[in-house]
Amino acid sequence: MSIDLQNVLDRFEIEALRGEFTDAGAMRDYDRLAALFVPDAVWRIPQAGIELTTREGIRVGIARMQAQWEFFIQNTHAGTIVVDGDTAIGRAYVAELGRFKDGSSHQNYAIYHDRYQRTEDGWRFVERSYEIKYADTTPLAGSPHVPEIPVNP
Repeated sequence: MSIDLQNVLDRFEIEALRGEFTDAGAMRDYDRLAALFVPDAVWRIPQAGIELTTREGIRVGIARMQAQWEFFIQNTHAGTIVVDGDTAIGRAYVAELGRFKDGSSHQNYAIYHDRYQRTEDGWRFVERSYEIKYADTTPLAGSPHVPEIPVNP
């Protein structure tokens, strides 16, 4: 059995790219998040009528959307990656939950449909399209503030 090491490396780098996206969003580091896209990229949520184009448009749009959240957590789970030379396609599975500053809550499960491009700076997103499979707006019962938990030695 022979292993295509370049394919393994490409898949690893693309998975790291997807992890960087999730982390940059959670840390509200919009410059880092935008840098993960090619300059003329597209990020969209068709079911919400959202389409952000260009690296700068993505940075501004995601910052504007995130400003509406009291707290927001996105967990991304590995999906598929198919590499074809300097391009690739993939899917990532997502679970999100959060509360808006107006007090309303949101939880969903979704799939990112992605296109990637190898660049001089590594793999970057060409397109991210977010397909919501399930959404729940029931008020979240918990709190984003963790109480101090005593530790007994």
